[in-house]
Amino acid sequence: MDVKAVFERNARRLSALYAGQDQYARYCALADAFRAHFSREPEAFVSAPGRTEVVGNHTDHNRGRVLAAAVNLDTVAAVAPNETSVVRLYSEGYDAPFLVDLSDLSVREDEKETTFSLIRGVAARLEELGYVIGGFDAQVTSTVFKGSGLSSSAAFEVMLVAAFDALFNGWSIDAKLNARISQFAENIYFGKPSGLLDQTASAVGGLVALDFAPEIASVEALSYDFGKRGYAVCVVSAGGEHGNLTSAYASIPVEMKQVAQQMGCEVLNGVTPEALEAAVPALKNKVSDRAILRAFHFVDETRRVAEATEALKRDDLPAFFRCVVGSGESSWKLLQNLHVESSDNQEMPLALELSRRMLEGRGAWRIHGGGFAGTILAFVPSEMVETYSNTMNAVFGAGATTVLSIRPEGVVCIR
Repeated sequence: MDVKAVFERNARRLSALYAGQDQYARYCALADAFRAHFSREPEAFVSAPGRTEVVGNHTDHNRGRVLAAAVNLDTVAAVAPNETSVVRLYSEGYDAPFLVDLSDLSVREDEKETTFSLIRGVAARLEELGYVIGGFDAQVTSTVFKGSGLSSSAAFEVMLVAAFDALFNGWSIDAKLNARISQFAENIYFGKPSGLLDQTASAVGGLVALDFAPEIASVEALSYDFGKRGYAVCVVSAGGEHGNLTSAYASIPVEMKQVAQQMGCEVLNGVTPEALEAAVPALKNKVSDRAILRAFHFVDETRRVAEATEALKRDDLPAFFRCVVGSGESSWKLLQNLHVESSDNQEMPLALELSRRMLEGRGAWRIHGGGFAGTILAFVPSEMVETYSNTMNAVFGAGATTVLSIRPEGVVCIR
């Protein structure tokens, strides 16, 4: 593969995907690593973006609404079929390859919460749906840092689906289906009961309002340039690691669904704040108080997403920022996913309080992603970005603050 020729053919597209940042050296290094490991040329590059959750914290798994965006950080793989039944995948930072024989697509308990399970799970679901699967070689690198709330796992899953699609199925799988296949792998094979937000935002791309009430999520594309309005979208890595927090995440949808079931529903979608308030006397002592509070978060947050979306459509940034801050306050007070009870550190609350003191009346701030550890999201006036970044980096470490751009496309194949 001539990487220079690929970049010349796709110059405008690549510039849009990466917000004008030059990726040529990165792609050359990826192709070189592929050649070193497999002694041949890659056939294509597959890129899947991370995502930022703008408003809508922990609503997707109860079929609520989310405002989300793909970002200019991605997981990208150089890939080529290998004429065997084995996926051979090298990932930057790991010395040994991940080898998965596709002749065995059963769920394996010893692979839960590993990369092996995601490869096997994606392949299993594709075969189940009638798509062609086959062995391929891949060299992977990612700028979607782990534990960031930017969904490194979803970007990896979406990339895997796209690799099988590009190499064996003629790029015939649409973004929504890619997301559902990716979610299946994460839920059933990896063992994490995630909703569909992360995978959908990565696969679809752009700034999108997602409604998970329909069986197939409704996706409304929005067009809004925060940069032209004088704001930078930042994430701050406050610390902590998501890897050992699966049970904490899992408790949120479980508790919300317990409330829904007491109210005669499968999930909380469709339950109004007024109906929930009226049901509290009957719910008390049948479910935990925390479950009731988390249910209040859901019904308020779903309504808040609609308000934030309409605010952007009418270019009302003050109203939009109120929704963003309100979302974060609700996560802190009702959802209760800002820190781990067993830890003395409270990095995320500290990051949010520092942000409030700098940005109140000027911008917005909130928890970002699943919570308990990871990142916060902030909308920072352009003239304050340096001061904000320096302050947060001084507390949470050099490079803790990352300025993001919204990526116009989701998962792509580049040849």
